[in-house]
Amino acid sequence: MNMAPDLSKKRLRLRIIIPVYPAFNIYSHLANKTTALGPVCVASAANEMEGWDAEIIDENNLRRHGPRSDSVGADHEFLQRIRPADVVGFYGGLTSTIPRLYEIARFYKDKGIMTIAGGQHFVKDNIVEALNSCIDYVVIGEGEETIKELLGAIEGKRDVSEIKGIVYLDNGKVTHTPKRAPITDFNKLPLPDFSLVRYAKIKIYPVERIRGCGMDCEFCTVKGKPRHAPPERLLEQISFLVETQDARYFFVVDDLFGQERDETIRFCQMLGDYQKNIGIRLDVTVQIRLDKAKDPQLLSAMRQAGINTVAIGFESPIEEELNAMNKHLRPEDMLAMANVFHKFGFLLHGMFIFGYPVKEGVNFKMSARERIRRFKNFIRKAKIDTIQVLLAGPLPGTELRRRLAMQNRLYPIRDVGWEYYDGNFPLFEPDEPMTAEEMQSSGRKIMGKFYQFKRMFMIVLNIFSFPALIFSLHNIKSGWRRWYRPWRNDLICFGGWIVMKKWATQFKKDKFLERLQKAKERLKVKGAV
Repeated sequence: MNMAPDLSKKRLRLRIIIPVYPAFNIYSHLANKTTALGPVCVASAANEMEGWDAEIIDENNLRRHGPRSDSVGADHEFLQRIRPADVVGFYGGLTSTIPRLYEIARFYKDKGIMTIAGGQHFVKDNIVEALNSCIDYVVIGEGEETIKELLGAIEGKRDVSEIKGIVYLDNGKVTHTPKRAPITDFNKLPLPDFSLVRYAKIKIYPVERIRGCGMDCEFCTVKGKPRHAPPERLLEQISFLVETQDARYFFVVDDLFGQERDETIRFCQMLGDYQKNIGIRLDVTVQIRLDKAKDPQLLSAMRQAGINTVAIGFESPIEEELNAMNKHLRPEDMLAMANVFHKFGFLLHGMFIFGYPVKEGVNFKMSARERIRRFKNFIRKAKIDTIQVLLAGPLPGTELRRRLAMQNRLYPIRDVGWEYYDGNFPLFEPDEPMTAEEMQSSGRKIMGKFYQFKRMFMIVLNIFSFPALIFSLHNIKSGWRRWYRPWRNDLICFGGWIVMKKWATQFKKDKFLERLQKAKERLKVKGAV
């Protein structure tokens, strides 16, 4: 039975937990340098409430002083002993962390603590799964307003049934309250307060201006009409972090930087002016559509603002797969546009999806070997600085998942659980003639060609060539740029090789291949019925 918080206390504590990744993966090397923005926004809103203190525990970023359990993640027994939480929230933005989320929720539930969860994983049947897995309330959509109302209800100031955008059990019955409208006035929200993230050491700060995306990609969970905050708010987020946290590195999490073009250019001009005024150069990374290469004014403004790296979803060099994703680009056009970004001096991080299933009725078959060849050739021709190649992932709530489910191609969760939904494992029967085993090994082969041990020798060579290059040029700034790019890329690629080696070692210890065989057999039986 869930216990209500002790309202006689002078102050109550909300603890929001970001669950640890289930296994070492390509994000692990970044996880201890940053954190998720959503929980920070929600905690910042709750922290404004009278009588409440909010904190965030990011299990991926506990750093030196964070209490670690003997198994994995944080030591919640220790946390609850030294700083008891009255209400605990959980970030469910990454499907692969859901089993860990339920594990921690069970710990707090056994202690009589009220539990709340939110994030993109919680849609349809997954909501009921959460309510049956020690979660008291599931928040649907954005949480800044909902959390304040929920905490108010916990204090007895309002009825839970009046709160929009939540799901809960009422005498064993699943109860949905009316949908909450998306936030449109972002200025009424507090700035994200990263000091609420206990123990973490943050180097790369996530910031935002736009929520939503109108591109309608079949595989993506981010939908809805884009909603924009004024450029001044994004600049305020950045300047506040520079002045209070000595921040230098930022990642704009907007799915498509460059939406609302004129205001984006105005923001870039403001950010450039701000850096001139304080005499500090910032390093900013954004996600952007490839076709923004057709807008030289935007690209020039971005470079002047200190935006150095662009993360671009190339997705695939195979036209049939691009069509299935609802992408409206041809591979040859993508190469030309990638070259434009290079000419403007951007570092390109290319994001790819391997093994994307084409839609029914499309006469297309390609071997794994040919797919690998196409990917390698495209990456080489596009001269991409860094890459990530993930397997197609039918995430909850996406059109892709619905399509594969209707085709009876999804592997059952009982065999291939949520913990494998991190882009490194096959989750469905791939298009013929490729097998699931080939699909998994193919992604590693492409990454293995890019991230190699030999890059270590290039790092050393670049270090020795640095003085000669600099002093042989009259333009030192130009010389630095010519030297820095290959040195930086070799350094990252060698680090990527280390990451892949660690992942391969852990994969050998895992029993995924056994689970995969069971899933395939179960799928065959289901299809034969």
